[in-house]
Amino acid sequence: MDTKELYKVWLDNAKDDGDLTKELDGIAGDDKEIYERFYTELKFGTAGLRGIIGAGTNRMNVYTVRRATQGLANFLNKTCKNPSVAISHDSRIKADLFAREAARVLAANGVKAYISRELQPTPVVSYAVRELKASAGIMVTASHNRAKYNGYKCYGNDGCQMTDVSANAVYDEILKVEYFNGDIKLVDFDEGLKSGMIEWIGEELYETYLDNVRKQSVNPDVCRGAGLKVVYTPLNGAGNKLVRKVLSQIGIDNVVVVPEQEKPDGNFPTCPYPNPEMKEALSLGLELCKKEQADLLLATDPDSDRVGIAVKTKDGYRLMTGNETGIMLINYLLSTRKEKGTLPENPVAVKTIVTSKLVGEICKKYGCELKNVLTGFKYIGEQILLLEQKGQENRYVFGFEESYGYLAGTYVRDKDAVVASMLICEMAAYYLNKGKSLDDVMTEIYEEYGYYLNRTDSYEFDGAAGMAKMADIMEDFRKNPPKEVAGYQVVEIADYLNSYQKDLVTGEQTVLNLPKSNVLSYSLEGGMGVIVRPSGTEPKVKVYVTAVGTTNENAAEIGENLSKYMAAFMK
Repeated sequence: MDTKELYKVWLDNAKDDGDLTKELDGIAGDDKEIYERFYTELKFGTAGLRGIIGAGTNRMNVYTVRRATQGLANFLNKTCKNPSVAISHDSRIKADLFAREAARVLAANGVKAYISRELQPTPVVSYAVRELKASAGIMVTASHNRAKYNGYKCYGNDGCQMTDVSANAVYDEILKVEYFNGDIKLVDFDEGLKSGMIEWIGEELYETYLDNVRKQSVNPDVCRGAGLKVVYTPLNGAGNKLVRKVLSQIGIDNVVVVPEQEKPDGNFPTCPYPNPEMKEALSLGLELCKKEQADLLLATDPDSDRVGIAVKTKDGYRLMTGNETGIMLINYLLSTRKEKGTLPENPVAVKTIVTSKLVGEICKKYGCELKNVLTGFKYIGEQILLLEQKGQENRYVFGFEESYGYLAGTYVRDKDAVVASMLICEMAAYYLNKGKSLDDVMTEIYEEYGYYLNRTDSYEFDGAAGMAKMADIMEDFRKNPPKEVAGYQVVEIADYLNSYQKDLVTGEQTVLNLPKSNVLSYSLEGGMGVIVRPSGTEPKVKVYVTAVGTTNENAAEIGENLSKYMAAFMK
């Protein structure tokens, strides 16, 4: 069926959401707009669904959500006995509607749906799956994407994001489901509650979640009386209640919230890109920090699984990168736990391949095994699961990825901005008691190990033409790999899609024992490097740059040159 025929089918049948009806009527006769909405379907992968909110097979709407949930229900009924699913959502536009629609479909298919009464952070869903012994989890979120996006993230029964195998099996089931011919079963939401097939998640679950968060503290009493002053912004998202509550519980009483970004609002009126990686999203928080003379700015993204920070310096405020925050946290956890005698025997930390190599140097100092995994926190979660299966989960100390995602503890299997916010404040209070700011701490680490600069450049490619351009960029790199980058010789190439690593100096080629992934890595002389990969959740190509210098300025200059060189390939 071509796009115009699909459009006609939707125009005749998509009547359950007035916004969609209005949109479909409004694009009548506009072939380009019709094509954009119907040229493809949102693909269900390990990150579930993600797309622009609107009408069509290539959009997030009640019909794509129902269809995906019907496919999930069919999969669970084939593979589980008495299946159940935990569901929540963040502040995204229509997120609460999509969560309820998912519950309606599940209940109609004999799959019990546990659903939160209000928005919650993503890690709470991971926790709920494990706590309720559910077969799967659904989180309606588009993380830190722009306001026009929403998504549908799925978890397995271990609390990790779905594996490739499970996601592919669910997608196979989804493809069998037609939108409007009666394949999708629905019950009335209130009837589902009465029958017990839909059940509200009780408040006690959130209390036990916070209990587990607090257990990750390594200096439980350090915050009380430290005088730490914090400005916090949930960026109009889901972190507001639980982040503030856990900070209060550990003794961080001086917390000022950015008023314009406190309440849930999926339009994100003050920051079109609600991403704590971006300075623009933190501008109001930084202004409030200056007014309040705060020691620390915390910013969690809309689904509160990522956190960004800015720290007070002698001259103002310094935005810390995701790598820098993770480096400080792992250094704090390893050093203080060793000092207190609570570091486990044969400790384990986990990072992604695009995360700073400096982590490895810190781990060496404290005798901590470091595991490198592909990009995506599910791979960090899988490493925790492997330890758990051996009865060794207590060896896990910390895991993080450069994109502002961190996890201490094994109570969830996804990145968790609630526990990260708690540990960041605890760490700041610990060093404040020693007369140091986090700016001082980061500088000391660089002086000890060398100035490692990591930066991530993102290049956006929207629509059908954009997807084709992204594929062309990756294919061109594979066919014509660079011999040098900004004057630095390429000494090693790793292709994670074709599973090989080649030393260009010796000519030796080895097999990469990791899942296949569309990632290309170029190691350069002097410890430099660049990694190129298309985002798995956004229409972007990301370039990860590693520069190593003798000073901060020297490393920044090298990084800028590497970045400019790579930018030429993204046009």
